[in-house]
Amino acid sequence: MPLRTKDFDYHLPDELIASRPLAERAASRMLVVHRESGRIEHRMFRDFPEFLRADDLLVLNDTKVIPARLFSDDGRTELLCLDRLSPLEWRCLVRPGKRMKPGRTVSVGGITGTVTEVFENGDRLIRWDAPVDLNEHGHLALPHYMGREDELSDRDRYQTVFAREEGAIAAPTAGLHFTPEMLGNLTHAFLTLHVGVGTFRPVSVEVVSDHIMHSEKYAVSVETAHRVNAAGRVVAVGTTVTRVLEAIGRQAVGGDQRIEEKEHVGATDIFIHPPYDFRVVGGLLTNFHLPQSTLIMLVSALAGQDLILEAYRKAVEERYRFYSYGDCMLVI
Repeated sequence: MPLRTKDFDYHLPDELIASRPLAERAASRMLVVHRESGRIEHRMFRDFPEFLRADDLLVLNDTKVIPARLFSDDGRTELLCLDRLSPLEWRCLVRPGKRMKPGRTVSVGGITGTVTEVFENGDRLIRWDAPVDLNEHGHLALPHYMGREDELSDRDRYQTVFAREEGAIAAPTAGLHFTPEMLGNLTHAFLTLHVGVGTFRPVSVEVVSDHIMHSEKYAVSVETAHRVNAAGRVVAVGTTVTRVLEAIGRQAVGGDQRIEEKEHVGATDIFIHPPYDFRVVGGLLTNFHLPQSTLIMLVSALAGQDLILEAYRKAVEERYRFYSYGDCMLVI
């Protein structure tokens, strides 16, 4: 019997969706799921180091969120800058898109952009006559479920303390809980995956295996690859890290290495859902995800569908805060 999208549904009261962050990054609650025993416990994120072994390696995503949402000077057009192809060219999601045909123009901050191509999925290639300053004219593309526009404080809080590689539309939210002090005491390494708009696209098919996953660009250094192979256990901070490590792990050929010890640069559309045999990741810190999403499917592949849905039920009962600015879950 094939898995169906509805098999990953759960009820979430609207008031449990976190629209703003807590005053302190590390003040979040943490639901801990023990895969082997099926035990579920309620802890605080500050307890996270207690669950790590001496030979564990944390791997984090150092992507940096850019204020990629633009509005035209006349207020009639919204653009989401998805991918910078050159200093003057961006692949953009445009709303409303119907009138933005090749040759049509839009102005942002007095700079004119021209539609030069319409892609098959409806994205537009915009060529600007000068670079657009996203920091001055852009807004963060906060997830729709927050139910509000971005504020100045989001420039800091919707960003991990270790963000350094610009290019993400959305934050790798599992990393939002870390402070420099906590991270400084933990063995860790970085990779980069620029989180795209596909993260928020719902699964619209009835059968899970029919879903076509979006593709996202990644980069993994030789040093990180070496440290992943040397670790006793790899604990991924976030689903983005999990997808990258498992994607390149599937490319490894024989031997006792988890991944090839080289620089990895590419893109992945890997779709992790039950059943799945993890080759690299042995633990996962993640936030709570939307019902019927590819992300809850990924977590279910690691811990088991029934156990994860039970954990979500307990999280709702205990009034955890959900989604990007919410509490977290540790699967070990």
